[in-house]
Amino acid sequence: MRYELLAPGCWATWAGLACLRCVNSLPYAAVLLVGRLLGRLARRLPLKYARTARRNIELCLPELSAGERQALLSRHFDCLGMGLCESAMSWWSSDERIRSLSHVEGCEHLDAARQSGRGVVLLTAHFTTIEIGARILNSHRAICALYKPLKNPVLAAVSDDSRERRARHAIRYDDVRSMVRALKKGEVVWYAPDQSFRKKGAQMVPFFGIPAATNTGASRLARMTGAVVLYLSHERLPFGGGYRIVVHPPVASVPSEDDIADTEHFNRFIEAEVRRIPEQYWWIHRRFKGLSAEYPDYYGRQAIAPATPA
Repeated sequence: MRYELLAPGCWATWAGLACLRCVNSLPYAAVLLVGRLLGRLARRLPLKYARTARRNIELCLPELSAGERQALLSRHFDCLGMGLCESAMSWWSSDERIRSLSHVEGCEHLDAARQSGRGVVLLTAHFTTIEIGARILNSHRAICALYKPLKNPVLAAVSDDSRERRARHAIRYDDVRSMVRALKKGEVVWYAPDQSFRKKGAQMVPFFGIPAATNTGASRLARMTGAVVLYLSHERLPFGGGYRIVVHPPVASVPSEDDIADTEHFNRFIEAEVRRIPEQYWWIHRRFKGLSAEYPDYYGRQAIAPATPA
């Protein structure tokens, strides 16, 4: 362990992780209950995340009434709390426990691609089950997990350790060379490109009808390496029913020579999933940030009304 992780500034995080480790030892129903309670507590706090989530729901689901949006926001924070406790499960639970809670469909599509000697770009999105979803799939098939380093050094150390132990390879989200090498070797690369991306190669691609700065690199990766593109969905089942992971069949038209068209196709898939389980999407991310100053500021003071706890 790095000695800097023992500095006084890290003690609060270690204490929180100790609590999460205790939560992980509880029965599954109790884990979810603790998560919902944590989410409801967070919903009552004056956090900027609540304002961002509320604004995103207004932008993406304008057909909902004010009361429906408020109810969705509350359910979303329940899901965020459960997602936090599920992170503890993904870090410390045994494969046996993880498998007992999971329903995985479509692994034959992964197997078919690998048997043909091709890699797989496994496209998924940021729902609140993304951490536990990766752990579930990795307990059934070895995958290369892309990750973005966390700012908190203690959380980064714990999550990186778990990822390196469980995944075939852990690849930084911006390490394109490692992605290419893995795909050319026939590996499965888990890739979630649905968040705001404003670096080289970014394009404004509609998401729920609103142009959003988007990473369109998945198609280029597939073309460069000959990899198959598969979509993956993950969700928390109701009434403590565990989790469903679905690897969908290949899309014949993806990848094409048009990166933006391919990305729009994937965005339509995400939109359908969001409409099906809206409370589980990662609404707290500022998805609609533009590439230039002329783009509307959807998250400024004039755009966001204060979030009032339900």
